[in-house]
Amino acid sequence: MTESSSSYYQVLRVPVTATEKEIKVAYRRAARTAHPDHGGDAAAFRRVTRAYETLIDPTRRKAYDRSYAAGTIRGDEAADREPHFDAPPAGSRASATVHRPGNARNTAGDPPVYVPAYEGVPAGDVPLIPLALASQQVHGMPRKRGIFGAEARIQREMRTVQLLTRQVLPAIPAARLINGLQSPADNSHIDHAVLSGYRLALIGSMLLPKGAYAWDGRTLNHGGRAIPPPQLAHVVRAMQDIFPELNVTGWTVVLSPGGNLHEPVIDNHRRQAGGLETVQVVNAAGMVRGLKEFLASGPAPNTVNVPVLARLLRGMH
Repeated sequence: MTESSSSYYQVLRVPVTATEKEIKVAYRRAARTAHPDHGGDAAAFRRVTRAYETLIDPTRRKAYDRSYAAGTIRGDEAADREPHFDAPPAGSRASATVHRPGNARNTAGDPPVYVPAYEGVPAGDVPLIPLALASQQVHGMPRKRGIFGAEARIQREMRTVQLLTRQVLPAIPAARLINGLQSPADNSHIDHAVLSGYRLALIGSMLLPKGAYAWDGRTLNHGGRAIPPPQLAHVVRAMQDIFPELNVTGWTVVLSPGGNLHEPVIDNHRRQAGGLETVQVVNAAGMVRGLKEFLASGPAPNTVNVPVLARLLRGMH
């Protein structure tokens, strides 16, 4: 039996009696291997994702089991109806594209493609979230947490929302900004998350006076003073475990009181080999430039990943 005709159980390497937990574990393992951002194959990643989305849903799994047992479908029957991803090598600056049969090439600047699609949904099937909700680019706004208002924090987060809304989202119509997520790693919060295709950026912010700062991977150093940024690395790792199909990174944007996007100046004195650091510390201009490049160069950058978006929206505080 060829790989393309394998059943969904064979794709995930689980028995037909596999439990939900076994399917999730198998999916995470397979997704890490197959994801184009991690050196895998785009076609293999499509098969893994399609298999997981079917087997993890009890209703879809029962329908699949009946049809497959009857020999009426092949394991990859849906392949011709789904987008085809052409991903550049990890770290490439080139934009990835999505191909649909008979359509032109799609890049990050093109209209969003929803996966799974809302068109042609069988009668009686309820989508994970309504199309009207999935179509919104911005979800939630900075607000109070607990008894105290923390007005300075809210104002800082609002500046970041405005920056993303005005300078990042228009360039990538499929990007979705979610403000105010509960951290899966602890009781803290994630200020902002931007999802586009199969890439997710978690964003925190700081407000510092203008000047020259040196980022050494742990602290910002300025005039002999060490300033620790928000702790994002452990949150990035936790989100990566939850969403193995995504490439998750963290960004801390350092804002200046005067609103100059190029202030303060951030010098990076430590770089990790092999691509982006887990967390980057940048000024506003650096975040806009780096974030657009990160999101646009991922696999299927004009795709709205509906299952991931739905889970993120459920995690809003």
